Amino acid sequence: MGTRNRICHLLSAKLHHGLFKNYIVKHKKCCNYLIYKYYSNGDRELKEYNTPIENIRNFSIIAHVDHGKSTLADRLLEMTGAIRINSGAQVLDKLQVEKDRGITVKAQTVSLKYVHDDKEYLLNLIDTPGHVDFATEVHRSLAACQGVILLVDANDGVQAQTVANFYLAFGRDLVIIPVINKVDLKNANPERVIKQLNTLFDINEDDVLKISAKLGTGVDKVFDAIINRIPPPKVDREKLFRALIFDSWYDKYKGAISLIYISEGSLSLQQQITSVHTGKSYEVKGLMLRRPEDEEIKTLYAGQVGCVVCNMRTSKEAHIGDTLHLKNHPVEPLIGFSPPRAMVFAGIYPMDQSQHLALRNAIERLVLNDSAVNVSIETSPALGQGWRLGFLGLLHLEVFTQRLEQEHETTSIITAPSVTYKAKIIGKQNIKIYGSEEISFNNPLYFPHKQIVSEFYEPMVIGTIITPDEYLGGVISLCLEKRGVEQSTKNIGNNRMMLQFILPLSEIIVDFHDALKSLSSGYASFDYEDNGYQVTDIVKMDILLNGNVIEELSTIVHATKAVEHAKHLTTKLLNIIPKQQFQVAIQAAVGSKILSRETIKAYRKDITGKLKSGGDVQRRKKLLQQQSEGKKKLRMVGNICLPRDTFIDVLKR
Repeated sequence: MGTRNRICHLLSAKLHHGLFKNYIVKHKKCCNYLIYKYYSNGDRELKEYNTPIENIRNFSIIAHVDHGKSTLADRLLEMTGAIRINSGAQVLDKLQVEKDRGITVKAQTVSLKYVHDDKEYLLNLIDTPGHVDFATEVHRSLAACQGVILLVDANDGVQAQTVANFYLAFGRDLVIIPVINKVDLKNANPERVIKQLNTLFDINEDDVLKISAKLGTGVDKVFDAIINRIPPPKVDREKLFRALIFDSWYDKYKGAISLIYISEGSLSLQQQITSVHTGKSYEVKGLMLRRPEDEEIKTLYAGQVGCVVCNMRTSKEAHIGDTLHLKNHPVEPLIGFSPPRAMVFAGIYPMDQSQHLALRNAIERLVLNDSAVNVSIETSPALGQGWRLGFLGLLHLEVFTQRLEQEHETTSIITAPSVTYKAKIIGKQNIKIYGSEEISFNNPLYFPHKQIVSEFYEPMVIGTIITPDEYLGGVISLCLEKRGVEQSTKNIGNNRMMLQFILPLSEIIVDFHDALKSLSSGYASFDYEDNGYQVTDIVKMDILLNGNVIEELSTIVHATKAVEHAKHLTTKLLNIIPKQQFQVAIQAAVGSKILSRETIKAYRKDITGKLKSGGDVQRRKKLLQQQSEGKKKLRMVGNICLPRDTFIDVLKR
């Protein structure tokens, strides 16, 4: 028996005893073979979880950022025996970026067994993100739930994302269990938070639970509320199999893994299933429950949430919102989801073109696990070949680039973020050239000429701000400065105000959140949702160096902010463009109108230094005149050589 076969034989024996993970690192070359063998072995003993429907509870934890969702999830896992006590903070936050930032980026599911009144219940918990950029994770997670735990910080109270998540759950007619967390804090004021919940959501005080997820105080009452208040799923196990894909990710050994909620029938190994969206059929190779580690099972039943491995090659085949059914038994598709729409776009380029292949592979792998990212190829004469990526928000962009560096060890240049604008084209010939009457663009290079455009449109959002009333004046001034239009102002009690403004997305994606936190000493919270497009007056600002337009430095700005932006950009360029042998004029222009100008002085070389002290005056004047004439010639014919670092400093965030 050869070495490879002996190793595989040994590992196969270990697989039978569940010790595969201890050996997988040592014998990576055999992984694909072993996993294929592992999944094709129909004789292995697998557990069965045929829990009665009335003993199943599917629920999510929703809250604002840093209100303790993952900490509460840890306590629930510990109290059900899924993990050992004090096994580590935020067990469900598996990504390194989540641990570094202390936030949840990816919704995670775990199936828990809990005994209540001598009955064993199967609790399917989904821990969701709290930041607005990842609201789509919350939206699709709620499709598999019958109830939610609405978690509120006893110190901070109701925040903007708390309001958004409440109405998201309320709109789906889910049972809402209000829970006040962190009651052990010195400045905790649960009575104030209860009044806010009553004012905003008409929640009775008797329905509110008070807990400390960190210490475990009152968490047992959360279990009682989950079982007594949340209804079992409304499913039918007598019908043929039908399930909803509400999440997916890519595994390099198993391919695309689909997280499904079964609404009808059951699914077993080796059955043939078909996707309604793609029409492709697959054989079920593996079924798993997450506890929180993947646990192989024989069958998934209606009402349960589990994972399916069926040889899908890419996560694009595991289309989120798709309906699965048995082959040759078509069904009506379940309610799906509209695909997430990218809100913020940025260019990503390698630090050096020799790193292009490594960065491309890293982006492709990361996009397999993050279907919300849009990717298109882009080329810049200054930065080389790169990609234009679309994200759900600025935090999504930051998380993506951090994962590129941490998980794939690649470094990249990120250009300043922008949004997608629209333009209405006039003239039949122009419409024929562009292929449509209305076009979209997010790059200044594709800005259409104003003479062929009747109207420009920019994306708008409805922003919700909750702030202490002492900062009200400053917050309103900030919103008005960002071209916001006030919609409503409401007193929610306890000296706190809730404001709603319609704001241009381009004004809030970069520094709005930081400015709001600075203005309110960190007490204000902000959340936004899409509000369509609105007619606007935008212009393309060009940067000229000695009269030559530098396309890579062009930007799109609102007409009212053009002068301010022009002064800022020319001043920045003045400080980072290296001096030349001749004078350089930096100009910011809209069309033919110059809005701002700065001048870089030429190098001043002391050509008279070689003359001895007290040298002839005429000789000194002659040398200075020759230098002056030479610089004039350089200015007429000289091209400015800008180092790549200059473009990086200007274009990057």
